[in-house]
Amino acid sequence: MTVSPLTSAGTRDYDPVDLSSRAFWATTAAHRETSFAELRADRPVSWHRPVEDSLMPDPSDPGYWAVTRHADIVTVSRDSETFLSGKGVLFETVPEELLEASQSFLAMDPPRHTVLRKLAHAAFTPRQVRRIEDSIKANARDIVAELREAGSGADFVEHCARELPIRTLSDMVGIPETDRSQVAHAADAMVSWADPVYLDGRNPLEVLVGSQMYLHQVAGALAADRRANPGDDLISSLVQAEVDGDRLTDGEIAAFFVLLAVAGNDTTRQTMSHAARALTEFPDQRAWLAADFDDRIPSAVEEFVRWATPVMTFRRTAARDCELNGQSIAAGEKVVMFYASGNFDERAFDQPGRFDLGRKPNPHLGFGGGGLHFCLGAHVARAQLRAIFGEMLTRIPDFEAGEPALVAGNFIHGIRAMPITF
Repeated sequence: MTVSPLTSAGTRDYDPVDLSSRAFWATTAAHRETSFAELRADRPVSWHRPVEDSLMPDPSDPGYWAVTRHADIVTVSRDSETFLSGKGVLFETVPEELLEASQSFLAMDPPRHTVLRKLAHAAFTPRQVRRIEDSIKANARDIVAELREAGSGADFVEHCARELPIRTLSDMVGIPETDRSQVAHAADAMVSWADPVYLDGRNPLEVLVGSQMYLHQVAGALAADRRANPGDDLISSLVQAEVDGDRLTDGEIAAFFVLLAVAGNDTTRQTMSHAARALTEFPDQRAWLAADFDDRIPSAVEEFVRWATPVMTFRRTAARDCELNGQSIAAGEKVVMFYASGNFDERAFDQPGRFDLGRKPNPHLGFGGGGLHFCLGAHVARAQLRAIFGEMLTRIPDFEAGEPALVAGNFIHGIRAMPITF
């Protein structure tokens, strides 16, 4: 998609490939890839106007740098001194108090990031990991059984992809059965504020803040209960975790809970949905995986994540004047990493447009490009994908995922609904 060059406050021209329009993000991933390929080839670090879908439009926002090559994304990810997260990880500028309450240490820089991540990591003990993986396997069995009962033609997103992440999260943190559905709904809202179908006329900021407040209330109640009645769950571990004399406050636990609810719910759900569709579209790959599932699923999971790229963009802010791939970037300017482009970069992947479950190496950016902000829950996501497709290929091996209803947006690569027959 190309438009006439635009000018940013008379200082530099916006790139003719427009990555900021609502129309661009309403198209398919394949259509967007043609624009990404052009940028990767000729202008891997390019200047763009502010995005149209903005929660809090800022008239003074000059735009952002788009980073589209895999190697440059890795550079930005790993240089946390030059490229900061503390100003936010979305395209737009969000008030600091809203950032901290919703994105936890995802939107922090050292030294505070270091302390909070260590505390959160301390709660992921080997015992917790084993317990989580056992519950994932049990939940996957139940969910595929329920999908069979729902019958051929049921919505895969509603009956399967949505269910495993929220049950996993609930088991991890100890969410009561009565609150699970509303927690899932609130987590959806945190990443759906730009989706007109989801909003259905509601004010996006009110939806976002209301959902965040609800999740904070749930986390606060859980933390208070676990201090008095500790159990064998992640919230109990979080309230007791201590590193070098530091403990998490209730506010920090609540913010981390929001991050878990969003990152642990929506991203895995989208990967599951895109993978089911890909296994339908590429039956040779499904047959290859099914022929030796246990040995082949580890590499298949990595390709599921690359192919889906559930998080399409993340932003940093330049801490100082710097240069990236020959382009001069000024201190304070936004730098946006386009994972949806980097994961299909011909320089990093052999035939990136091919769905290849045996792909090795597969240096995808699905869990980030390395550095301080590498996904803390990557092993949980992998366990869920292993479990659900193990069950599906065993119990409904002839499944066919139909045409997906896509969610427009520049952050999550979302599928709203998708029928599945078997």
